[in-house]
Amino acid sequence: MSSSFFIKKKENAKVKKHAEAPKRKADVDGKSKVRAKKANSKYNEEISSDSEAESHEGTRKRQSNEEHEYEETPQEKKLRLAKLYLDQLKEEEEKKAEDDSFETDLIAGRLQEEVLEQKGKLQRFIAKDLMPPDASEIRVLRGHKLPITCLVITTDEKYIFSAAKDCSIIKWDVESGKKLHTVPGGRKGTEDRHVGHTAHVLCMAVSSDGKYLATGDMNKLIMIWEAETCKHLYKFTGHKGPVSGLSFRKGSHDLYSASHDRSVKVWNVDENAYVETLFGHQDAITGLDSLSRERCVTAGGRDRSVRVWKIAEESQLVFHGHQGSIDCIQLINEEHMITGADDGSVSLWSVNKKKPLSTVKQAHGCHGDEGLEQPHWVASVAALQNSDTVASGSHNSQVQLWKCGQNYRSLEPLFSVPVSGFVNSLKFSSSGQFLVAGVGQEHRLGRWWRIKEAKNGIYIIPLKRKLPNPEEAKVTE
Repeated sequence: MSSSFFIKKKENAKVKKHAEAPKRKADVDGKSKVRAKKANSKYNEEISSDSEAESHEGTRKRQSNEEHEYEETPQEKKLRLAKLYLDQLKEEEEKKAEDDSFETDLIAGRLQEEVLEQKGKLQRFIAKDLMPPDASEIRVLRGHKLPITCLVITTDEKYIFSAAKDCSIIKWDVESGKKLHTVPGGRKGTEDRHVGHTAHVLCMAVSSDGKYLATGDMNKLIMIWEAETCKHLYKFTGHKGPVSGLSFRKGSHDLYSASHDRSVKVWNVDENAYVETLFGHQDAITGLDSLSRERCVTAGGRDRSVRVWKIAEESQLVFHGHQGSIDCIQLINEEHMITGADDGSVSLWSVNKKKPLSTVKQAHGCHGDEGLEQPHWVASVAALQNSDTVASGSHNSQVQLWKCGQNYRSLEPLFSVPVSGFVNSLKFSSSGQFLVAGVGQEHRLGRWWRIKEAKNGIYIIPLKRKLPNPEEAKVTE
C-alpha cells in the first residue's frame, strides 16, 4: 500500500513542475476525455518545458480548468488506494486458495495411491501405450565370459549389477554402458584366500536405498557387498544347498534367502545377523521375491507350489496351478504375482485365491519335430510394480511383454523383443523406462542345452510410449 502511495506523489510533483501537463483522472471516462482533447490540441505530452513561453493564454486556462476539473481530493485518493489494496489482497487470497487446493488434491492422490499400494490394489494402466523398440535402440553390454545368470537394477536406475557362471560380478553405469567395478571370480579350492565367489552366482538383490548388494552361489554362500564401491562386507553361511533366491524387504535391510535345501532364511544385514529359518517346500526352491510387507513369496520347483510366507505370523499360504516345475516368480504388487514354469506356461496369481487368476499355456511357443513338440520353458519373469505390464523370457530368443487385464483377471500378449540366447534374468526399471535382460548360451542352472550362436550379454530394452492423440488431447483440454 505504501508503495502505491509514494508513486502517486511523484506523479503529483511532476504535474506541479510542468503546468502544461494535465493530471490523470482516476476513472476511465475522465482519461478518455483528456485523450480526446489532447488529440485535437496542437500541444501534447511530448512538448518539452522549453516550449512553455510559446503557449498562449487560452490553452493555459483550458489546461488549468482541466487540471482543476479532474484533480482527486485527498478523500477520493484514500478510497481509490484502499480499493486497490483490497483488490490485491483478494487476488492473493484466491491464488493461495487455488494453490492450497491443488496441493491438497496432489497429497490426497498420493495418499490414495499409497493406500492402494499397501492393499495390493494399485494397478497403473500403461501397457496400452507401450510400443516395441527398434532393434537399433537396444543396447547390449558385454563383459562376462560365461552366461549371465542374474542381474538387478538400483532403485535410482543409475546402475546395473550382473553376475554369471564365470563367478564374477560387474557393476555397470546405465547411461554410458561402462563397467564401473568388477569383482572377479575365483577358482574352485581358493575359497580361503579369494575375496568373492568361486562358484556360479545364481541370484542377487540390492537394497532399496542402494546401500547393500547381496549375492548367492552354488557353494551355499551368501555374500554382502557395499553397493557403492563393491567392497566385500560379510559372508552368510547356513544354507545346505545352492542359494537360488535373494530379496531385500523394501525400505529395510532385512534379507530373505531361498535355497535348494527347501528352506527360506531371514537375515538382518545391518547387524550381520541370522534371524530365522522357514520350512515347507517339498522340493528345491527356485525363486523368491518380496516388497514392503514382512512377507516373501517363493516358487517351489518340482513340488509345483507357490508359497506366501507371513514372517511375523509364522504362517504360510500354499498355491497350486502349474503342471510343471515352477522356475521363476515375481510380485506385481502386495497382492498379485506372476510365475513361469518349464511346462511353458505363465500364470497370474492373487494371494486370496488358491488357483491362478489366469494362465497362458505355451507362452513362448513350441519346438521339436512334428508330433513331438515341446513347449519352450519359461526361464524368467519380471513385473513393473503396481502396473498392468509384465514380461517373460525363454530360450526361444524372445522376451515377451504382456498386458494384465482389469484386476489381473487375464493376460494378453503385447509384443516380443528378439534377443539371442537363454533369457536367464529379467528386470524392469522402477519408472518403467526400460527393461533389462540377462542372456546366455545356457540356462542358468544347467548345461543340458546350449545355443551356440548366442552371445552372453545384458540387453537394455527401452520401453517407448505412444504419443497422445492430438484430437484426444484437444477434448481433454
